Amino acid sequence: MRQRIVWLIAKRGLIAITTVFFIAPIVMIFLTSIKSRVDALAFPPVWIFQPTFTNFQEIFELYDFGLYFRNTLLAASASTVFAMALGVPAAYSLARFKFRGHSNLAFWILSIRITPPIAAMIPVFILFRNLRLLDSIPGLVLIYCTFNLPFVVWMMRGFFEDLPIDLEESAMVDGCSRFGAFARVALILAAPGLASTAILTFLFTWNEFIFALILTGTSARTMPVAVQLFMRETGILWGHMTAAAVIMMLPTVVLTFFIQRYLVRGLTFGAIK
Repeated sequence: MRQRIVWLIAKRGLIAITTVFFIAPIVMIFLTSIKSRVDALAFPPVWIFQPTFTNFQEIFELYDFGLYFRNTLLAASASTVFAMALGVPAAYSLARFKFRGHSNLAFWILSIRITPPIAAMIPVFILFRNLRLLDSIPGLVLIYCTFNLPFVVWMMRGFFEDLPIDLEESAMVDGCSRFGAFARVALILAAPGLASTAILTFLFTWNEFIFALILTGTSARTMPVAVQLFMRETGILWGHMTAAAVIMMLPTVVLTFFIQRYLVRGLTFGAIK
């Protein structure tokens, strides 16, 4: 009994330490975002201060952060929609149909994802310049969709392979076409996979930096790139930078809590008697 109590205390203590380790930086960022510039630069850190939301106000009024927020939201949302629309049928095809070169095609799709983005940067830049897609939202959507598509295919392929094929065959026996079985049975049962894949794809695009840095200028600049505006020769504007970081983290935090519902597997277990 004593050993069990000691183990329980040790386990909860370890969980508490780990939680503090990961939460502390987020708390520090938020506290810095509501400090004045004098308090933000104070050393040792000031824990008792007069909160102010001037930093949030100034990044929208002085640096046009609303435009960068809109650009990021449009690029992330549109690329997620296109990647899902193209990737989900492709994933279903790879999961259900076996044809010559099936494995090679799947590996080729995966190779696009594992290729370092910087390796394709120069040809992509030249291509976008010739197509006049530099510093444009459609250009960002195109490049994000290209690199997110393999992730969608491989994620959804695993979900579709876990679904019992007997359910789709039963639907086709009852009169459904192959597409009808896909739309009315497979997609419904794979809804948790669809939601989690879409959310993760959105988050990857939301935080992307390297393509947005190289392929945009001022019109299509996104938030991760705009944070550089707060790094100057005279110093770093910590209040403005942390205020921008808080705004960038909000969708991530909300979607992280939302995605927990859809990461539970095994919803189709027991569907076939």
